[in-house]
Formats: sequence, structure tokens, C-alpha cells
Amino acid sequence: MTAPAAALIGTAAVLAGGNTAYAGARTEGAPPPEAAPETLGDPVFPALGNNGYRVDAYHLDFSYDPSTALVDAAATLELRTTQALTRLSLDALGLDIRTVRVDGRTATFEQVDEKLRITPDRPLPDRARVTVCVTYTADPRRALAHTAWVPTADGFAICPQPDSAHTVFPCNDHPSDKADFTFRITVPAALRAVASGSLVCTEELAGDRTAYTYRSRSPIATELVQVTVGDYVVKERRGPHGLPLRDVVPTARAEALEPALALTPNLVEWIEARLGAYPFETYGLLPCNSDDPSAFDFTGLETQTLTLYKPNYLLQAEPKIGSHMMHELVHSYFGNSVSPAGWADLWLNEGHADFYGLLYRYERGWADSLGLTTFEARMKDTYARGDQWRKSSGPVAAPNAVNLFDSQRYLGGVLVLYALRQLVGEDAFHAVERAFLARHRDSSASTEDYIALASHTCGQDVSGFLRDWLYGTTTPRMPGHPDWTVTPVTPSLTAPRRPAGARRHENSATL
Repeated sequence: MTAPAAALIGTAAVLAGGNTAYAGARTEGAPPPEAAPETLGDPVFPALGNNGYRVDAYHLDFSYDPSTALVDAAATLELRTTQALTRLSLDALGLDIRTVRVDGRTATFEQVDEKLRITPDRPLPDRARVTVCVTYTADPRRALAHTAWVPTADGFAICPQPDSAHTVFPCNDHPSDKADFTFRITVPAALRAVASGSLVCTEELAGDRTAYTYRSRSPIATELVQVTVGDYVVKERRGPHGLPLRDVVPTARAEALEPALALTPNLVEWIEARLGAYPFETYGLLPCNSDDPSAFDFTGLETQTLTLYKPNYLLQAEPKIGSHMMHELVHSYFGNSVSPAGWADLWLNEGHADFYGLLYRYERGWADSLGLTTFEARMKDTYARGDQWRKSSGPVAAPNAVNLFDSQRYLGGVLVLYALRQLVGEDAFHAVERAFLARHRDSSASTEDYIALASHTCGQDVSGFLRDWLYGTTTPRMPGHPDWTVTPVTPSLTAPRRPAGARRHENSATL
């Protein structure tokens, strides 16, 4: 990204308003627009999201047919309009829409690119509560430009991050618009269905089918939703303070995976000592029934209350997986409980997940992928790469869609947090972390939110310091380490450009 730092900071400030950050201004007394903009103005994914309303709740009703591998679905959205509307849109791709109803009345609709445009039979007033119901069929195996579906031999899982939830259900697909979720999934009795949240109802139905209903206690960003179907066994255990833990495991591999699953209680205890009580009603792992290298292009994904993995990864010894399991658990705090206000704020998710994942690794004496065994040694190595990464991947808090998941958002984010801790000290740094999580729990927060809260909590203005680290084109001096140097950027060091369309890559230092 080539925008100057001042412009980037201005963009970040616009995003700082949480769920109303992208609401367009309208002159008082002006007539309502024909339709709200089909965007929430995210600079990384400008086509994502839709204005004119916010979603309070999603009710998803899925029925899976293993003979066709299709999902018959109804998505009911409870909305609040933020302006008068004659038309609204949802994000949707690859869904065969059958009907749309608004407040129980048939609405006309069209699918254009990745938008479902809906025209109610009467205008919707400002500040109205509206129910939109969409019935459709989805094919988890359909080839799309991008998809959240992970087909397996016995069903499916989903991996919506960052911009693919709308290939599973019509939605306002942006983390600034978090909502409550209820899931009802009907499957043959031989299969099990599981979703984010807690199981609240099981129904035995005609035709040897079972419906499972799950409900979230906390709002969920669309990119963090999990729905899975397969030949699973659900293994339950207790974590610290009686926290319910549940793992959703392929039945045939449950015994082999138990050593990895048994690590979770101690992981939760370790992170709670640093960040406070685990923020959701349950936690667990979902090693979905696929080890296909092309199933998804990451090791783990922090879907809310249930982290997605491939089984083979979790069959390794603890020193190979423990640090990354901590990384994914930390996302329950940074990314899930507090979601990014915009995708330029991804470093808050990935930087924090790697920061605590690396701390956990080095405390246990496990060497990292570079053979280093201390946090300081890894930060010195990362610091030397700072200017190179700023040239090839942009500043830490200024990604684009191509380099969003580069190392700069992971280890570059860790380096920013390390620099802040060096500046303000251990105690003040931990106070900032806990205050940020408490202030923005169950909502979305921006980089500017973090900067403002850090200055308030520390009792000193660290805004200029953090903006230099987050938006500068050169790496600042590291507090406490005047001897650390940055390797000069030369043409031979310039990283090749990633091809257009390349997506998530394995850049976590916890692997």
C-alpha cells in the first residue's frame, strides 16, 4: 500500500467507531436514497458489507443431504435500518436463492456479482426493525472464486475468514457488524452436526434424521462462524473454573487425537493468568475429517468457540503443536471477543496471537523454526528484517488484500507489541492488554482504539510512538536496545510480489 502514513491514520480513525463506523452521512431533511451503498468502505476489501442497516441476529436453518451433498437452507436476519430504504443488499456468492421475504411479505431480488439485492414491496423507514428471510440451496463442492466450504468425505466444515462467509449464508459480511447467531442443522442420524456456541436442543425427526440447535451467548463476526457435519464424536471435559470444553473429533481418530485434545485445559489456564477469564461459554478443537492439502491453506482457524484443524497436524508431539494451539486460543480474546473494526486492523489479531504463542513456546524451552530459544533473540532477528518487510508488505497496519496475511501482520505485529512493552514496562503493558479487552469485549475495535487506550492506560502519550511503528515506512529504534540494527534494503532483498488472488499463508511464528 502506497498511501502516505497521514492518510492511513485518517482511514484508521474513520474505522474507530465500531459498528457504526461506515454509516454514510446524510443531510438533515434530505430525501431517502433509492438504496444504501453496497459497501462498508473497508480499504482492504471495499466490496464487503452493505450500508443502511445493521444485523442484530442470524437464524440459520440447514438441512444436509449426503446423497446429493447439498445443503438446503433458510437464513433469517433480524435487522435495524440506519436510514430509510427502498432497497437493501446482502453479500451472497454461489447460493441458489429461491425466495426472499421481508417482514413476511414476498420481495423481489436479483443476484449481481457478490450481492443479493432485495426490493421490499414497501419502503422501509429509518430505525425500523426488519426481518429478512432467504431460502436457498448451497453446494459445498461448487467451484467459486473463493469459498468458505470445506467438503469432507462425510459432510463439511467451513472456514469463512476473511471474506467468504457469504458463500455459506447471505449476510453483512464484515467484522464490524457482529450479531447473535442461532443454528439449526438437520442431518441423518448417523452423522453429527455442531456449530459455534452451545447445544440448546436436539430433535429426533421422521426419516431417521436429527436436528441440532446451537446458540451463541456472545455476538459473532461472520468470518468466525463454524458449522460442521460429519461422523463425529463430541468429547467433553472441564477446564479452569469448570469451563466446559468440547472437542468435535472424527470418530475413527478420536483415540489417536486424545493427547493433543488433553492439552487444552493447561493452555486455557496459562492464558487466563495473563489476559483474564476466557470470554466465551465453551472452547474446543475441530479436527475436521480431511487431511487433503487443498482443503484449506492454513494450519488452524479460530472460528468462535471451535478452532478448525486438519487431524494430521494434531497427531504431532506437544513441542510441535503447543505454541500454535496457544496462538489459536489467544484469538478467542484478540479477534473473536474483540474483532477488528476493519481488515487493516488484522495485526491486532495476529500480532497478539503470535506474541503470546511465542511466549508460551520459549517458557517451555522449545526452539522455534529458526532454532532460537528466547523471545529477545527472535525479536532481534525480526527487527533486522523490519525495513525489508515494510518495503515488500507495507507498514504493519497498512495491508492490502494481497499481502493481508504476510509475516508483517504476524511477527511485525509482535515486534510492535514488544516495542511498546520495552517503552512502558511489563506492568503497564499488561494493564493496556486487559483494559483493551475489557473496553471492547463483544464488539469491534480499530488500531486507533488500541493507540488511544494505550495512552490513557499508561498515563503517557504513546500515540506518536505507536503510529511510527504501525504506519512508518522505516523501522524505528527499539527502546532498550540501541545496538539493534536493521538490515538495509537492497534490490536483491526485495521479496517477489505474490500473484493476484493468493490468499492466507503460513506466516505464524508459532509453527
